[in-house]
Amino acid sequence: MRLQLSTWPEVETYLKTSKGIIIPIGSTEQHGPNGLIGTDALCAEEIALGVGAAAGALVGPTIGVGMAVHHMEFPGTMTLRPSTLVLVIRDYVTALAEHGFERFLFINGHGGNIATVRAAFNEVYAELRAARGASAPEVRCRVISWWENEGVYGLSKELFGSSEGSHATPSEVSVMQYLYPDHIKEAPLDPPVAPSSQFYDARDYRRRFPDGRIGSNPGLSRPEHGKRLYDAAVAALADKYRNFVGEP
Repeated sequence: MRLQLSTWPEVETYLKTSKGIIIPIGSTEQHGPNGLIGTDALCAEEIALGVGAAAGALVGPTIGVGMAVHHMEFPGTMTLRPSTLVLVIRDYVTALAEHGFERFLFINGHGGNIATVRAAFNEVYAELRAARGASAPEVRCRVISWWENEGVYGLSKELFGSSEGSHATPSEVSVMQYLYPDHIKEAPLDPPVAPSSQFYDARDYRRRFPDGRIGSNPGLSRPEHGKRLYDAAVAALADKYRNFVGEP
């Protein structure tokens, strides 16, 4: 059930039996020579919709631009400042909490969002308590990246081994190839497995990783791999959602 494709009476009826909602969050940033700029947002969105269907959960609008300042030397990348992203998340949650939602599972597609998302949750808790005190609703927020489960981790290791890397990975590119088969891209990758190291700002990132990849070989990506990864992510996250909303 998608919030944007629902009517207000349908949402009102939903809230009589469930206080949970899923919010996809990702990023709009470069993903190497053959990875789509929307990878992080679109993976999170499509997997969240799959989880919603499997768990009978409402899925809210995707936060499609995240904290990607370190990718800004690559054309097409967009970013929010961490402080802006905190405010966006706070406003999403407090608006929905006003209607009676209390359990917010953010399905994340971009590792660079996590610290900011968790900071936003504490802003929400502080604001609700300051405004309502002991009568504040028992809002709980959790963020889980779609690959944070044994199923996806095991498949990534089986399919790609040490070539998975940490950015523009064959796992995420494979999922996009499965979801968007009309937009599969090919590009030379030299070297096949990109270098890996720490980095600082956007200029340092571009200097160390000139084609945008970190430690990965997305040339190994295949749509059939993407389907297996997608199915594993949906199954694992549906269980995590059910456990989350069922917590005492």
